Amino acid sequence: MQLCIFNPEHDLCMAKGRAHYVPPRSAVDFALRDAAVMQVLYPGAVCLSVYDPQLPSVLSCGPAFRSAVTAVTAWGWDAVVKHELLKRGAQESLLPSDEEINTIRELQHRTTVLPLQPDCHEVHSMEEMELLLREHEHWVLKAPWSGAGRGLRWVHGRLTAIDRDWLLKTVREQRCVIAEPRRDVVADLALEYMDGAFIGYSYFKTGSGVYKENVAWGDDRIETTFGLIPMRAKVEQWLAANVWPRYCGPLGIDLMVCADGSVHVAEMNVRHTMGMIAHAKINKQ
Repeated sequence: MQLCIFNPEHDLCMAKGRAHYVPPRSAVDFALRDAAVMQVLYPGAVCLSVYDPQLPSVLSCGPAFRSAVTAVTAWGWDAVVKHELLKRGAQESLLPSDEEINTIRELQHRTTVLPLQPDCHEVHSMEEMELLLREHEHWVLKAPWSGAGRGLRWVHGRLTAIDRDWLLKTVREQRCVIAEPRRDVVADLALEYMDGAFIGYSYFKTGSGVYKENVAWGDDRIETTFGLIPMRAKVEQWLAANVWPRYCGPLGIDLMVCADGSVHVAEMNVRHTMGMIAHAKINKQ
């Protein structure tokens, strides 16, 4: 039996970087409520939150679950979900090693994808940020371990006192801040991969950087409408050289299409994505 763990709190756990972390109640409730979303990708699997009271019975092959768990998949692997699974009786041989989880976390750091973002900057100090503001007034500042709209700040012309405190705290805790020029974005897209293979595109809507919903377009329509073949080729060449030799599993590369037609890499998610769920649903229709 395959066990799928839905842990949408993964990005928060990545940012903390330690096994002993209790995510906010809202994240736990979301995981408990929507764990079945994983069945779109893994039909026939048992899909639960790591905090589901049924989990120990599943792992011990209790009366209601006659088949033993032979594989475990998580929405995203981090130290917290591994620790919680072990605490509830999971076999360590079915889980990634600590070294593999550390590799995933390092790949998820936003500096990893900077070679695909030539106009983004790694900022380590207030002085570096002030120099960037002399060149360009409008920036989005991103915490290196963040996602789903969290860890972002919009700067217009100058740094406020809150911006300064946030920047210094983030540099201290996460090594740097990523500064990205504000863009006139007209579409948010993603390239979706599984175990090194391209599985398709996704087209989604956001608000203030927060995911809202996917748009039900097929791959051919997305690719031709936004002219994605050159960017996909560039991304895949980089992945082949820098990511696939170190990692095997789900991965998404988010893209931004601007009003002038240019396409830019926004971020890399070393985990499952809602775009994968949407792509699977669209292709089943």
